[in-house]
Amino acid sequence: MPTPADIAKLIDHTLLKPEATHADVEALILEAAELGTYSVCVSPSMLPVNAPAELKIAVVCGFPSGKHLSSIKAAEASAAVDAGADEVDMVIDVGAAKEKRYADVEADIAAVRAAVPAPTVLKVIIESAALDDDEIVGVCQAAVRAGADFVKTSTGFHPAGGASVHAVKLMRQTV
Repeated sequence: MPTPADIAKLIDHTLLKPEATHADVEALILEAAELGTYSVCVSPSMLPVNAPAELKIAVVCGFPSGKHLSSIKAAEASAAVDAGADEVDMVIDVGAAKEKRYADVEADIAAVRAAVPAPTVLKVIIESAALDDDEIVGVCQAAVRAGADFVKTSTGFHPAGGASVHAVKLMRQTV
């Protein structure tokens, strides 16, 4: 059975509130280091940060709506990596997914992937609560084709809600 320390090593300790300050991010980093989390996830405007070497730094791009132009998401991701980010969590255009324009979703993800090639980790937030099963599968397949490293359920900011066990199972089966 995993210990609390084992579980902590899987957690992205996150602070994405619009009112977050640099002092809040410094406190987040101290707490993450104390808890032994895998990473901290912050808005790109909060970079650079002073963090222990073992703590990964993740940022969001296209957050929270995903409605940014792909070129803007790519530039935002690239600038964040230049400022010290190890990982990028991008939000897809959920409207494109709802319209089943999976080629557009794939191109969006591919643009960010091209801007932040490996070893930078690219995670794709799909807002699973806003999608039906076919749409979840379609965007997960698009993420794989575009070279994403992970898919994630939600931003936590969408009014449709967050993760469900059903969505996670479907995502896992797909990727």
